[in-house]
Amino acid sequence: MSQTSSVERRIQELRQAIDDHNYRYYVLDEPAVPDAEYDRLMRELQSLEADHPELVTADSPTQRVGATGDNTFAEVVHRLPMLSLDNAFSDDELRDFDRRVRDRLSTDDPVEYVCEPKLDGLAVSLHYEKGLLTQAATRGDGYTGEDITANIRTIESVPLRLRGTDLPDVVEVRGEVYMPRAGFEELNRKLADQGEKTFVNPRNAAAGSLRQKNPKITARRPLEICAYSVAVPDEGILPDTHYACLRMVRDWGFRINPEMRLATGPDECLEAYESLLEKRDSLAYEIDGIVFKVNQLDFQQQLGFVSRAPRWAIAQKFPAQEELTVLEAVEWQVGRTGAVTPVARLKPVFVGGVTVSNATLHNMDEIRRLDVRIGDTVFVRRAGDVIPQVVKVVTDKRPGHATEIERPEQCPVCGSEVVQIEDEAVARCSGGLYCPAQRKEAIRHYASRKALDIEGLGEKWIDMLVEKEMVNTVADLYQLRKADLVRLDRMGDKSADNLLKAIDDSRTPELWRFLYALGIREVGEATAKGLAMHFGTLEKIAEASEDDLEEVPDVGPIVAGHIHSFFRQPHNQETIEELRQRGVKWQSVEVAEPAALPLKGETWVLTGTLSDMTRDEAKEKLESLGAKVAGSVSKKTSCVVAGEAAGSKLAKAESLGVKVMDEGEFGEFLADHNLT
Repeated sequence: MSQTSSVERRIQELRQAIDDHNYRYYVLDEPAVPDAEYDRLMRELQSLEADHPELVTADSPTQRVGATGDNTFAEVVHRLPMLSLDNAFSDDELRDFDRRVRDRLSTDDPVEYVCEPKLDGLAVSLHYEKGLLTQAATRGDGYTGEDITANIRTIESVPLRLRGTDLPDVVEVRGEVYMPRAGFEELNRKLADQGEKTFVNPRNAAAGSLRQKNPKITARRPLEICAYSVAVPDEGILPDTHYACLRMVRDWGFRINPEMRLATGPDECLEAYESLLEKRDSLAYEIDGIVFKVNQLDFQQQLGFVSRAPRWAIAQKFPAQEELTVLEAVEWQVGRTGAVTPVARLKPVFVGGVTVSNATLHNMDEIRRLDVRIGDTVFVRRAGDVIPQVVKVVTDKRPGHATEIERPEQCPVCGSEVVQIEDEAVARCSGGLYCPAQRKEAIRHYASRKALDIEGLGEKWIDMLVEKEMVNTVADLYQLRKADLVRLDRMGDKSADNLLKAIDDSRTPELWRFLYALGIREVGEATAKGLAMHFGTLEKIAEASEDDLEEVPDVGPIVAGHIHSFFRQPHNQETIEELRQRGVKWQSVEVAEPAALPLKGETWVLTGTLSDMTRDEAKEKLESLGAKVAGSVSKKTSCVVAGEAAGSKLAKAESLGVKVMDEGEFGEFLADHNLT
C-alpha cells in the first residue's frame, strides 16, 4: 500500500470520527470523548491536510473555520418560496384557524397538528446534493435571500454531509439559526469589555453573526440551528407526515426541537401553548411563540397557500419581551454587599406579561456605553426571571431637555463615600460596618463560623434584631440584654442565655478572624491570615499604604485598594472603636522572621481523613509554617498529606511525582517544628 493511500485512509477515519463526535455533542447532547481527545483528533487531521492539501475536501470538519476574505452575500433565488406565517394572537383566533382548515378539508373530524416552539432566530435554507451541503441562504423576502454558505459552514450543529446512505439526490432542509441565552450573555459581555457595540437580543445577535463578511468571526459566535422542514423535488419519497419528516431529518444529522409534540384539535393545541409558555423562561434559548402545522402532508397540499403564507400553518405568539418606553428618572440603590446600582424609573409599559416601571442600568460603564439620559426613549427587555433592563436608546427621539446621569459621591442610604476601585465596574458604599442597607449582611458575616463564630445567631434572629432596631451595627451585639431578647418571638430563657454566651465568647478573637469578620471586600480567610502574619496588629494594617499592603502574598492592587479604602472611612473607624469600647479585644500576632517560616512559598494539599486532628487544624499548622494550603493537586504542589481513604488527589499526586506524606510522617514533621 502506498503512503498516499495510507494517509488518505487515515484522513477519512479522522473525518468520520470527528463528524460522529460533532453529531453526538451538538445534536444528541451525548459527548462520547473528552474535549482533549476531540482536540487531538482535530489537530491530527489539520496536520495531515496541511501536508497533503490535495486531499482537502469541502465537507472536511477543518473547513468549518471559513475562508479568509470578505463574503459578498450573492443573491439566491429560493427554489421554493420561504413564506411567512399568519399569526394568532388569541385562543379564539386559533380556533378560527382550525375551523377554516376543517372547512377546506370538508371534514368534521379533528385535525392532527405538529406543535413546534417558534425559535426567535433567523430562518435559513440549506441545499444538499448527494448528501453534501452546496448552498445556504437567508430567507430574505421569501423569494430571494443572501448566500451565507461560508458562514453556515462554521456552525457545528450544521452537518456538512448528511448521515446515512438512503438519501435523496437533491434535498433542501430549512431551519432556524439562533443563539442560546448563555452564549448571548457571554458574547455581549465580551463586546462590552472591548468597548464594542452589544446586541439588543439573541435574535439580533444571531442575525448579526450570520451576516459577518468574514466567516472566521461567525465561527467564534455561539450559533446553533434547529431544523423545521424539508423539501425534495420528488415529494413522493417523503413520509406521509410532517412529524415523520422531521424525525428523518434528525437521522440525517440535524437537531430538531425536543419540545415538539403532536396535538389533535384546537383544545390540545391550546394545552401545548400553555405548557410551552410555562417552560419558556427555563429553556436555554428564546422562543416567541408556538407554530401549529397540519401534520398530514397530503392535507397540506390540499390546503395550499395564499399569496404570502401557507393555509396549513399558523403561529400563536407569546407576550412580547421587548417594548419602548421613556426613562423618566434614575435612582440609586445600595445592595447588601454595598454595590451602588442605578435603577431606571420608567413610564409604565406592559412587557413580558407584566407591567414594568423599573429596570436596571447595571453601572456607570453601562450608562456610558448606552449613552442613555433621563428623558430618552429606550428599549426595555424582560426575559424570564431576569430583572428588566434597558438595552438600547432611540437617540432619534431624544428630547432637548434630556439630562446626563451622574453617579452620587455619597451613599444615598448612609452618606458614606462612594468609592470605585480602578478597573472595577461597580461603585460601592464604603460604610460596610455602618450602612443600614448592608446591616444584615455585615452582621451575618461577622457572626459566621469562619469569622467570630457566634453560634445561634442565624438569619432569622438577625432579621428580627435589625427590624426591631435592637442592633444597628455589629458593635450593638455586645450591648444586648437578656430582658430584651426574651421578648422576641420564640426566644426562651435558655436560647437567650446561649446566644449571650456565644456573643461573649467572641470578644477575644484571633486577629485574622476579626479582620475577616469586618467584611472587607475581597478579603477572604487566606488573605486575612496573610495580613495578620505580615503586620501583626490591626493598627499596622489600618495604617498601611497600598504599596505596603501589596507586599503581602496574594494581595494585588485591587485588594489593596479595598483594604486601604475601608480603613480610611470614618464610619468604619467609629464602629471598630465601638467594638473596642464594648470589650472586643482582638489578639496580636508575633510577626515571624522569614527564617521561622520554613514552608514559605510552598503549596500543600490535604486529602483523606486524619485521625489525630481535623483538616482545619492541620491547615492552620501548615499556614503557621508559611505554607499555602490548596484544594487541588498540580505540578506546582510541594507536598500532599494523605490521610485515611485518600482518593483522586492522592492518585494525581503519585502520577505527577509530587511528594506524599502519610499521617504518621506528617505527625513527625510537625513534631520536628514543635507543632504537636
